[in-house]
Amino acid sequence: MKKTIIFGNSYAAIQCHFELTHDSPYEVAAFTVDRNYIKECELCGLPVIPFEDIEITYPPQDFNMLIAIHASRVNKTRAEKYDQAKIKGYELISYVSPRAITWPDLVIGDNCYISEGAICKPFVKIGNNVMIMSGAFLAHYSVIKDHCFIAARAVLLGAVTLEPYCIIGANSTILGTVTVARECVIGAGSVINENTQEKEVYKVNPPVLLPLSSNKLENILFKEQR
Repeated sequence: MKKTIIFGNSYAAIQCHFELTHDSPYEVAAFTVDRNYIKECELCGLPVIPFEDIEITYPPQDFNMLIAIHASRVNKTRAEKYDQAKIKGYELISYVSPRAITWPDLVIGDNCYISEGAICKPFVKIGNNVMIMSGAFLAHYSVIKDHCFIAARAVLLGAVTLEPYCIIGANSTILGTVTVARECVIGAGSVINENTQEKEVYKVNPPVLLPLSSNKLENILFKEQR
């Protein structure tokens, strides 16, 4: 089996290194990022190589790659590096945590990441370069197209479609049969019950700051019990 290079040097890349090392058959050989973003020449005890030169010392016939960056620029940064790695000739692996729940009919593309506790019900289809974080729920017949990011505990009910470049925030819910249009951002805790339009951004109301100190809260909450 080819060894793996991780693109990235942030906490997302470090997390992927840990999971690949402890919970997959893949062996990580090095990290890579664009030269201008190299902070240190070593990460997790492995070399950090400029992406511009990566194929010289780590040729694609001997190494594969995983792009481990999150959702900056509505996933477009990750998509650009995905395309550039393909042009260089690298095979891009997908990581599905053995602690995720999936079914044998799951369709999944390359450079995908499915974290622990995620649930993919039967008849789910996932495109290329998709990140699905811990505890996300994808109900039956969900279709996730390329370059999407689904945050922790997000819920997609039956037959939801995410068009490319969508971001689905933590603890948000997409109701059944809804289509989320291309490049939409669904903020944490939002509930989407109808089809969206391209590049829309949704958020819930901000929390309310109450005019009292927390040390007064106990008396208010438990007044009835005394």
